[in-house]
Amino acid sequence: MSKLTFHLTSLGCAKNTVDSDSMAQLLERAGYQPTQSVYKADVIIVNTCGFIEPAREESYRTLQTLAEAKRPGQLLIAAGCLTQRYGQEVVRRVPGIDGILGTRRWMDIVELVQALRNGQPPAARYDLPNAPTVDCDERGTLRASVSGSSAYLKIADGCRRPCAFCAIPLIKGTLVSRPLEAILADAHALVKSGVRELILIAQDTTDYGHDLGIKDGLSLLLDRLTQELPIESGLQWIRVLYAYPGYVTERLIELMATRPQILPYLDMPLQHAHPDVLRRMRRPANVEWVYRTIATMRAAIPNLALRTTFIVGYPGETEHEFQTLLDFVREMRFDRVGTFQFSYEEGTASAALGDPIPAEVKEERYQRLMELQQNISLQINQTFVGRKLDVLIEGRKKNLLIGRSYRDAPEIDGLVFLEGKAGIGEIIPAHITGAMAYDLTGVVAAR
Repeated sequence: MSKLTFHLTSLGCAKNTVDSDSMAQLLERAGYQPTQSVYKADVIIVNTCGFIEPAREESYRTLQTLAEAKRPGQLLIAAGCLTQRYGQEVVRRVPGIDGILGTRRWMDIVELVQALRNGQPPAARYDLPNAPTVDCDERGTLRASVSGSSAYLKIADGCRRPCAFCAIPLIKGTLVSRPLEAILADAHALVKSGVRELILIAQDTTDYGHDLGIKDGLSLLLDRLTQELPIESGLQWIRVLYAYPGYVTERLIELMATRPQILPYLDMPLQHAHPDVLRRMRRPANVEWVYRTIATMRAAIPNLALRTTFIVGYPGETEHEFQTLLDFVREMRFDRVGTFQFSYEEGTASAALGDPIPAEVKEERYQRLMELQQNISLQINQTFVGRKLDVLIEGRKKNLLIGRSYRDAPEIDGLVFLEGKAGIGEIIPAHITGAMAYDLTGVVAAR
């Protein structure tokens, strides 16, 4: 008798990908077999994103397409952020859905599938947004998403920050940190399986451990990781994403400066640079802290790569306030910048402000900021020509190797294209010979 099969589509951010891979682990452990074919799958699961309007519409389109093409006997399950916040709307707009899971009940995927296969009536759809969180480690599930030699390792979920524009607390709830020993156990398992780069993620990694009574929990975690898994273990890179302004501690800077495995890379979303806009956003408005801290980090950490994110077109943003943002970006010279146009989100604190800035003004400001940053990025990339960088090889295209340097987080930053020979998954030295706005070119160096 052939195994039952499942097909899983994951939308949105890397944190969603971790949850998707965890669901896949549970299904495989229960005897289900993954398949790339939607048509052949007995169970189709879509882990949705509901963060902003474009992401929600992508989730709806994906679900509607799959529902319309469903063959008799197939099950379609919607999970993730969209269903957590808009479960009834999902059912209304996608009538072919058989089951629903909220963001913190993904660990019930096997029970849901079995209940639906046993004929549980549609009225008993499995949406449990207010249920208590079950620690995923009780199920023995690895809270990580592995791609080649890299793995996203989730250290916490939810957020307690008051950002006015953000719907994450409405979707995910407040901060829930994973136990330190559980994270370390996952890290050991990942390195044993061949992972060379661990990418620590959470909505706010610098808040890790606050709910557990741990002070400066991210620094404690990094200290333990590098002690228990030194370079000799095979773990060569540790990357930190999503730091919160004001919570980059002296200890964290010291660890990044002195532990070779911790990459000199930090993703710290700032969202804006004008104090008045930041106050309306309910974000830290002490821009002087940003100047001081970045100066301290750059002095302590050679070749530091900084990534940040900004929102343009926030309600009330004047041309003067936007110009302050442009001047700030020009002065700070970030390695990487992500830019988003403000998206009105019902239920957030910013909803009371409406969405008064016209779409064409948002688009024009977006283009101006991205053009400025593109020139900065090119200038910074050109400084690497003639230098040597370690590159993690992740693929090949024709005669070129494709990889990433310490400056490049997966999917959001640039790539390095190399001539020469190396194995997939290796971290090898490369001579950089050319620079583009986002990517570098080079040749494999002698080892």
